[in-house]
Amino acid sequence: MNASEAINDRATSPGQAGPGRNAAADDMEMLRAAAELTRDISTARPGIYWPDMLLSAAIGYAALAGAILAGSVPLAILCGVVAVLALYRALLFIHELTHLHRNALPGFRLAWNLLVGIPLLTPSLMYENVHTLHHARTRYGTVDDPEYLPLALMKPWSLPLFILIALLAPVAFLIRSGVLVPLGVIVPPLRKLVWERFSALTINPQFRRRPAEGAFARQVFWQELGASVWAVAVLASPLFLGWRPLLIALVIVSGVAVLNQLRTLVAHLWGNEGEPMSVTAQYLDSVNVPPPAPWAGLWAPVGLRYHALHHLLPSVPYHSLAEAHRRLAARFGVESTYARANYPGMVTLIARIARSTMGKPHPETGLGERSLRA
Repeated sequence: MNASEAINDRATSPGQAGPGRNAAADDMEMLRAAAELTRDISTARPGIYWPDMLLSAAIGYAALAGAILAGSVPLAILCGVVAVLALYRALLFIHELTHLHRNALPGFRLAWNLLVGIPLLTPSLMYENVHTLHHARTRYGTVDDPEYLPLALMKPWSLPLFILIALLAPVAFLIRSGVLVPLGVIVPPLRKLVWERFSALTINPQFRRRPAEGAFARQVFWQELGASVWAVAVLASPLFLGWRPLLIALVIVSGVAVLNQLRTLVAHLWGNEGEPMSVTAQYLDSVNVPPPAPWAGLWAPVGLRYHALHHLLPSVPYHSLAEAHRRLAARFGVESTYARANYPGMVTLIARIARSTMGKPHPETGLGERSLRA
């Protein structure tokens, strides 16, 4: 599906949008321009994807080894920080895999899973056929969206809890792939439970995953097999290598998970209470952090600093989003609907959500004035 088709499929007229405050008419001029201005940059370029992913993974693993082998604490910390940032970038190609046409980059999915997904116990099965539901026009922001919670309308303690959960992710992944998946082979009810509840990178606790079918089911089999074999080897590694390598690796992967959770926290404004939303409303509930924000390329790499723009153009590859943003910003200017999704940085966005959870209305939107939910 090209960018124009994606826009036409997702755009709704005022009469088609759902009820409530998010049923505002779409800005059709913006939606048409987004498709028209990006037709020539909507093809994934192997010469960018492959070197970026391979170099990120190589730097990440080298820095991880450096953190384990370092003879001083400062050097170990420096290597650990580099490992977190590089492995985080390599890991986020899982997002691109969900949007790439199956014939776009031959061999890329297999290579990414072998080099990144399985070693970090997050094979692409954890995101494929799940993340696309988040982009479905009638699902976004509703109870059927696996990646949406009204975080801005919840209690203040929900935000630190949201981050704390990420700290435990590496241990949870080890237990899932190293214990629960193998046991599920001989205990079918457990296998069903693990697939429905613990086999997708989601934040909506109500989401239940449907069974895998066809070619995807075959991908799931070999990815699960690889992840389970690797997880068992990791769990057994202290018997041969001692605890230091495993503990350092767990700390670094926890850092990756926390960084991703912080990015998730500011990827949207999280102000929808389950109503269907127009495409424009979905865009405005999402976030761009364009230049000159100095650090966004580190905490939101692989194009995710343009998350709102990605929701307009989900099929546009990550390496084209900066140019797409430049074209649309030049077309519409600073007083446009397009500009309203642009924010200066993570700190501003976290403060905005924190204000809302405490019931303090934002000066522009009034978000936070409504009753809070537990």
